[in-house]
Amino acid sequence: MSQQNTEQRLVVEIRNLSKSYRRGTLEIPVLRDISLVVGEGEFLALMGPSGSGKTTLLNLIAGIDTPDSGVLRVGGAEISLMGEAQLSHWRAANVGFIFQFYNLIPVLSALENVELPLLLTSLNRPSRREHALAALEAVGLSDRMDHYPSQLSGGQQQRVAIARALVTDPLILVADEPTGDLDKRSATDVLNLLADFNGSFQKTIIMVTHDPRAAHKSKRVLYLDKGVLADSLKDEF
Repeated sequence: MSQQNTEQRLVVEIRNLSKSYRRGTLEIPVLRDISLVVGEGEFLALMGPSGSGKTTLLNLIAGIDTPDSGVLRVGGAEISLMGEAQLSHWRAANVGFIFQFYNLIPVLSALENVELPLLLTSLNRPSRREHALAALEAVGLSDRMDHYPSQLSGGQQQRVAIARALVTDPLILVADEPTGDLDKRSATDVLNLLADFNGSFQKTIIMVTHDPRAAHKSKRVLYLDKGVLADSLKDEF
Protein backbone atom coordinates (compact mmCIF):
# COMPACT_ATOMS: atom_id res chain seq x y z
CA MET A 1 0.00 0.00 0.00
CA SER A 2 1.19 3.50 -0.79
CA GLN A 3 1.90 5.11 2.56
CA GLN A 4 1.05 8.65 3.64
CA ASN A 5 1.69 10.71 6.75
CA THR A 6 -0.40 9.01 9.44
CA GLU A 7 -1.16 12.40 11.03
CA GLN A 8 -3.25 13.29 7.98
CA ARG A 9 -6.93 12.45 8.05
CA LEU A 10 -7.43 9.79 5.41
CA VAL A 11 -9.97 10.74 2.76
CA VAL A 12 -9.57 7.66 0.54
CA GLU A 13 -8.73 4.16 1.81
CA ILE A 14 -8.52 1.35 -0.74
CA ARG A 15 -7.47 -2.23 0.04
CA ASN A 16 -7.11 -5.09 -2.45
CA LEU A 17 -9.59 -3.58 -4.89
CA SER A 18 -10.26 -5.32 -8.20
CA LYS A 19 -12.58 -4.53 -11.08
CA SER A 20 -13.42 -6.38 -14.29
CA TYR A 21 -15.86 -5.79 -17.13
CA ARG A 22 -17.70 -8.39 -19.15
CA ARG A 23 -17.71 -8.33 -22.93
CA GLY A 24 -19.94 -11.13 -24.10
CA THR A 25 -18.58 -14.27 -22.45
CA LEU A 26 -15.20 -12.66 -21.78
CA GLU A 27 -14.24 -11.17 -18.43
CA ILE A 28 -11.71 -8.38 -18.89
CA PRO A 29 -9.76 -7.39 -15.76
CA VAL A 30 -9.22 -3.62 -15.50
CA LEU A 31 -7.86 -3.14 -11.97
CA ARG A 32 -5.94 -5.79 -10.08
CA ASP A 33 -5.53 -5.83 -6.29
CA ILE A 34 -5.18 -2.05 -5.91
CA SER A 35 -4.27 -0.62 -2.48
CA LEU A 36 -4.00 3.12 -1.93
CA VAL A 37 -4.54 5.82 0.68
CA VAL A 38 -5.08 9.52 -0.01
CA GLY A 39 -4.80 12.03 2.82
CA GLU A 40 -6.82 15.17 3.34
CA GLY A 41 -5.44 18.06 1.30
CA GLU A 42 -3.55 15.89 -1.20
CA PHE A 43 -3.35 16.71 -4.90
CA LEU A 44 -2.82 13.31 -6.53
CA ALA A 45 -2.24 12.72 -10.25
CA LEU A 46 -2.95 9.33 -11.83
CA MET A 47 -0.99 8.65 -15.00
CA GLY A 48 -0.60 5.73 -17.36
CA PRO A 49 -1.32 4.60 -20.91
CA SER A 50 -4.81 4.46 -22.39
CA GLY A 51 -6.68 1.46 -21.09
CA SER A 52 -4.57 1.21 -17.95
CA GLY A 53 -7.56 1.69 -15.61
CA LYS A 54 -7.06 5.33 -14.56
CA THR A 55 -10.59 6.51 -15.27
CA THR A 56 -12.06 3.32 -13.84
CA LEU A 57 -10.19 3.92 -10.57
CA LEU A 58 -11.33 7.55 -10.53
CA ASN A 59 -14.95 6.49 -11.14
CA LEU A 60 -14.77 3.98 -8.29
CA ILE A 61 -13.43 6.61 -5.88
CA ALA A 62 -16.18 9.00 -7.02
CA GLY A 63 -18.92 6.42 -6.48
CA ILE A 64 -19.86 6.30 -10.18
CA ASP A 65 -18.95 2.61 -10.38
CA THR A 66 -18.57 -0.22 -7.86
CA PRO A 67 -15.68 -2.68 -7.42
CA ASP A 68 -15.91 -6.44 -7.79
CA SER A 69 -13.93 -7.00 -4.59
CA GLY A 70 -11.89 -5.17 -1.99
CA VAL A 71 -12.47 -2.34 0.46
CA LEU A 72 -13.21 1.22 -0.72
CA ARG A 73 -13.76 3.93 1.88
CA VAL A 74 -14.08 7.63 1.11
CA GLY A 75 -14.45 10.05 3.99
CA GLY A 76 -14.87 7.07 6.30
CA ALA A 77 -17.89 5.74 4.37
CA GLU A 78 -17.51 2.28 2.84
CA ILE A 79 -19.05 3.20 -0.49
CA SER A 80 -18.34 -0.23 -1.99
CA LEU A 81 -21.28 -1.53 0.10
CA MET A 82 -23.78 1.17 -0.92
CA GLY A 83 -26.70 0.66 -3.27
CA GLU A 84 -27.26 2.99 -6.23
CA ALA A 85 -29.77 5.27 -4.45
CA GLN A 86 -27.48 5.65 -1.45
CA LEU A 87 -24.47 6.22 -3.73
CA SER A 88 -26.31 8.91 -5.66
CA HIS A 89 -27.07 10.82 -2.45
CA TRP A 90 -23.49 10.32 -1.22
CA ARG A 91 -21.99 11.61 -4.51
CA ALA A 92 -24.12 14.76 -4.43
CA ALA A 93 -22.91 15.58 -0.93
CA ASN A 94 -19.25 14.59 -1.18
CA VAL A 95 -17.84 14.70 -4.73
CA GLY A 96 -17.16 17.54 -7.15
CA PHE A 97 -16.67 16.43 -10.77
CA ILE A 98 -14.47 18.11 -13.41
CA PHE A 99 -14.56 16.55 -16.88
CA GLN A 100 -12.46 16.98 -20.03
CA PHE A 101 -15.38 18.32 -22.07
CA TYR A 102 -16.90 20.51 -19.31
CA ASN A 103 -20.40 18.92 -19.44
CA LEU A 104 -22.12 22.30 -19.14
CA ILE A 105 -25.80 22.62 -20.04
CA PRO A 106 -25.86 24.80 -23.20
CA VAL A 107 -29.24 26.43 -22.51
CA LEU A 108 -28.24 27.55 -19.00
CA SER A 109 -26.12 30.57 -18.11
CA ALA A 110 -22.80 30.19 -16.29
CA LEU A 111 -24.52 31.05 -13.01
CA GLU A 112 -27.34 28.57 -13.63
CA ASN A 113 -24.83 25.82 -14.50
CA VAL A 114 -22.93 26.40 -11.27
CA GLU A 115 -26.19 26.42 -9.30
CA LEU A 116 -27.27 22.99 -10.59
CA PRO A 117 -25.71 20.83 -7.82
CA LEU A 118 -27.39 23.03 -5.21
CA LEU A 119 -30.83 22.04 -6.48
CA LEU A 120 -30.31 18.77 -4.60
CA THR A 121 -29.78 20.64 -1.30
CA SER A 122 -32.21 22.32 1.08
CA LEU A 123 -30.98 25.83 0.18
CA ASN A 124 -33.60 28.29 -1.01
CA ARG A 125 -33.24 30.10 -4.34
CA PRO A 126 -31.57 33.30 -3.02
CA SER A 127 -29.05 31.23 -1.06
CA ARG A 128 -28.33 29.02 -4.06
CA ARG A 129 -27.68 32.09 -6.19
CA GLU A 130 -25.41 33.57 -3.52
CA HIS A 131 -23.36 30.37 -3.30
CA ALA A 132 -23.15 30.03 -7.10
CA LEU A 133 -22.01 33.63 -7.52
CA ALA A 134 -19.36 33.17 -4.81
CA ALA A 135 -18.06 30.09 -6.66
CA LEU A 136 -17.90 32.03 -9.94
CA GLU A 137 -16.04 34.83 -8.18
CA ALA A 138 -13.56 32.26 -6.84
CA VAL A 139 -12.68 31.23 -10.41
CA GLY A 140 -12.60 34.82 -11.68
CA LEU A 141 -15.77 34.69 -13.78
CA SER A 142 -18.40 36.67 -11.89
CA ASP A 143 -18.48 39.11 -14.82
CA ARG A 144 -19.54 36.23 -17.11
CA MET A 145 -22.34 34.90 -14.93
CA ASP A 146 -25.06 35.65 -17.51
CA HIS A 147 -23.11 34.24 -20.46
CA TYR A 148 -24.04 30.90 -22.00
CA PRO A 149 -21.40 28.20 -22.63
CA SER A 150 -21.30 29.02 -26.37
CA GLN A 151 -20.31 32.58 -25.45
CA LEU A 152 -17.33 31.42 -23.40
CA SER A 153 -13.88 30.17 -24.41
CA GLY A 154 -12.83 26.61 -23.60
CA GLY A 155 -10.78 27.80 -20.64
CA GLN A 156 -13.69 29.85 -19.31
CA GLN A 157 -16.06 26.90 -19.69
CA GLN A 158 -13.69 24.72 -17.71
CA ARG A 159 -13.50 27.37 -14.98
CA VAL A 160 -17.30 27.40 -14.83
CA ALA A 161 -17.13 23.61 -14.48
CA ILE A 162 -14.65 23.98 -11.63
CA ALA A 163 -16.96 26.49 -9.92
CA ARG A 164 -19.81 24.00 -10.31
CA ALA A 165 -17.65 21.25 -8.77
CA LEU A 166 -16.73 23.47 -5.82
CA VAL A 167 -20.11 25.07 -5.09
CA THR A 168 -21.24 22.38 -2.62
CA ASP A 169 -17.86 22.44 -0.81
CA PRO A 170 -17.33 18.72 -1.52
CA LEU A 171 -15.03 16.43 0.42
CA ILE A 172 -13.09 15.57 -2.75
CA LEU A 173 -12.63 16.88 -6.28
CA VAL A 174 -12.14 14.34 -9.07
CA ALA A 175 -10.85 15.59 -12.40
CA ASP A 176 -10.69 13.42 -15.53
CA GLU A 177 -8.26 14.96 -18.06
CA PRO A 178 -9.34 18.51 -17.08
CA THR A 179 -6.88 20.12 -19.53
CA GLY A 180 -7.23 17.60 -22.37
CA ASP A 181 -9.39 19.88 -24.54
CA LEU A 182 -7.58 23.16 -23.78
CA ASP A 183 -4.79 25.14 -25.39
CA LYS A 184 -1.55 25.50 -23.44
CA ARG A 185 -2.36 28.88 -21.89
CA SER A 186 -5.87 27.89 -20.81
CA ALA A 187 -4.56 24.58 -19.48
CA THR A 188 -1.99 26.43 -17.37
CA ASP A 189 -4.69 28.75 -16.00
CA VAL A 190 -6.90 25.82 -15.03
CA LEU A 191 -4.05 23.90 -13.40
CA ASN A 192 -2.96 26.97 -11.46
CA LEU A 193 -6.53 27.39 -10.26
CA LEU A 194 -6.70 23.79 -9.03
CA ALA A 195 -3.31 24.14 -7.33
CA ASP A 196 -4.51 27.34 -5.64
CA PHE A 197 -7.64 25.66 -4.29
CA ASN A 198 -5.56 22.76 -3.07
CA GLY A 199 -2.97 24.99 -1.41
CA SER A 200 -5.24 27.68 0.02
CA PHE A 201 -8.22 25.56 1.10
CA GLN A 202 -6.60 22.10 1.45
CA LYS A 203 -9.14 20.74 -1.02
CA THR A 204 -8.38 17.08 -1.79
CA ILE A 205 -7.99 16.56 -5.56
CA ILE A 206 -7.51 13.37 -7.58
CA MET A 207 -6.76 14.00 -11.25
CA VAL A 208 -6.36 11.65 -14.19
CA THR A 209 -4.03 13.06 -16.83
CA HIS A 210 -1.81 12.10 -19.76
CA ASP A 211 0.02 15.44 -19.58
CA PRO A 212 3.29 15.52 -17.60
CA ARG A 213 2.89 19.30 -17.19
CA ALA A 214 -0.45 18.73 -15.50
CA ALA A 215 0.99 16.00 -13.29
CA HIS A 216 3.80 18.34 -12.27
CA LYS A 217 1.23 20.61 -10.57
CA SER A 218 0.23 17.78 -8.23
CA LYS A 219 1.86 16.83 -4.95
CA ARG A 220 2.05 13.12 -5.75
CA VAL A 221 2.00 11.10 -8.96
CA LEU A 222 1.00 7.45 -9.24
CA TYR A 223 1.27 5.33 -12.36
CA LEU A 224 -1.18 2.71 -13.56
CA ASP A 225 -0.24 0.11 -16.14
CA LYS A 226 -2.36 -2.90 -17.02
CA GLY A 227 -4.45 -2.37 -13.90
CA VAL A 228 -1.52 -2.37 -11.49
CA LEU A 229 -0.64 0.68 -9.41
CA ALA A 230 2.93 1.86 -8.80
CA ASP A 231 4.59 4.94 -7.38
CA SER A 232 6.03 7.28 -10.00
CA LEU A 233 8.56 9.89 -9.01
CA LYS A 234 7.24 13.37 -9.69
CA ASP A 235 10.75 14.58 -10.50
CA GLU A 236 10.67 12.46 -13.63
CA PHE A 237 8.19 14.86 -15.23
